[in-house]
Amino acid sequence: MKKKNTFYILLAALAIFIAAASEVFADNLPEKVLIGYWHNWENPAAPFIAPEKAHPAYNIINIAFATPRDGTDYDIYFHPLIIKKDDFKSRIKNMQSQGKKVLLSIGGGNTSITLDSTYEKDVFVQSVLRLLVDYEFDGIDLDFEGNSIKITGGTIESPIDSCVILVIDAVKEIMADYHNHFKRKAILTMAPEAAYVQGGQSGFGGVWGAYLPIIDALRDSIDIVSVQLYNSGDMYGLDWGIYSQATSDFIVAMTEKLIKGFNTKGGFFKGLPESKVAIGLPACNRAAGGGFTPFDSVNSAINYLLGKSTTPAGSYKLKQDGGYPKLRGMMTWSINWDASDSCSYSYAFAENFIENFATKPLSIASSQPSKKTRTIDDIYFDLFPNPARSYIEVKLPDFATNFLPLTYEVRNIDGQTISRGKTDKINFKVDIRNFPKGIYFISIYDYTDKFMKE
Repeated sequence: MKKKNTFYILLAALAIFIAAASEVFADNLPEKVLIGYWHNWENPAAPFIAPEKAHPAYNIINIAFATPRDGTDYDIYFHPLIIKKDDFKSRIKNMQSQGKKVLLSIGGGNTSITLDSTYEKDVFVQSVLRLLVDYEFDGIDLDFEGNSIKITGGTIESPIDSCVILVIDAVKEIMADYHNHFKRKAILTMAPEAAYVQGGQSGFGGVWGAYLPIIDALRDSIDIVSVQLYNSGDMYGLDWGIYSQATSDFIVAMTEKLIKGFNTKGGFFKGLPESKVAIGLPACNRAAGGGFTPFDSVNSAINYLLGKSTTPAGSYKLKQDGGYPKLRGMMTWSINWDASDSCSYSYAFAENFIENFATKPLSIASSQPSKKTRTIDDIYFDLFPNPARSYIEVKLPDFATNFLPLTYEVRNIDGQTISRGKTDKINFKVDIRNFPKGIYFISIYDYTDKFMKE
């Protein structure tokens, strides 16, 4: 009997060890993460950067965005506009070889994705899987915004709306098929707006709390949820106090609320382990309509949340003594904004993450403002008119003068090259009079943009 008891004690100890190890290593992600969105377009205020050249602290890169094909809100499409497809795929492999995870972010603030039938769900699943297999992404990020997800009744555990139920079913199918193909788990992250999550405490209907059934149903597959703590206005905390975005109190109250869970009219939301929660903030003031939080306030909030400080960061007091030391990290919109000097100095957000979360030294950029020396990798251009009938005019930035002459290539929607040329000017025209009507892509070095021939 004694030997048998010893065996069961050892077996129980082993089970406890395996469970503890699973909590830390099951998601195959770093202990602390910095998630950044990378723009698949050019923004003069937040210029294109090669994704593999992002600050080394970014260890999860969300490629933004995969969106529905024209005429649908469920058939998902992605094509790199800045970089040629094969080159883009090589750059993904380069980032993965550095230990970074590269995810395909689906949705975004300027699109709507709504699954209204089993047919639409099936098309959504297959279109997403094709992209995951083609580019060999490490997983997906769900960024459904606007009216993509709404609820009219039901509960968190038993939703009744097809746009919710079908999204849950679709993600489960994607996760299973990805595992069957790659023999590994797809990473699953989410970046819902605060109204869709914490907003469920004050109202459970419409967009308010609409993500809660999705998070609850997929909690075993979810790796990280980074609620957007910006563009949200005021929200209730667990103490029913009202807290405003862009404050340390807002960060602390909304983060604890996601971890501890809260009551809604649709039932109790059970919350998530702290290791599945990251703090989502804009990289700088210009990156969002509201909610940029000064770094001293961010630091006060994170120190308090991690238990490094027992002094509240503001008026909100944590329900749990000692805070949440396993809090996973930070998320930002976006890498491009963080890299730009138009907000603050380059990579201020990444360096602030290091200050708060880094568990080992990183090779980091200077913390002093600097003016980047432009290289050919930074080439971008504007096109106009667009749509066009006879000519498309290409305007390169002034610094491109240093790299003239430059070659350009025009491809059709099927990827076939239909025109090539060379320019020794930063402003030039391309004759498209003989092109059939449709969508075309023009590339100069690694930068690609699209135009339409009327």
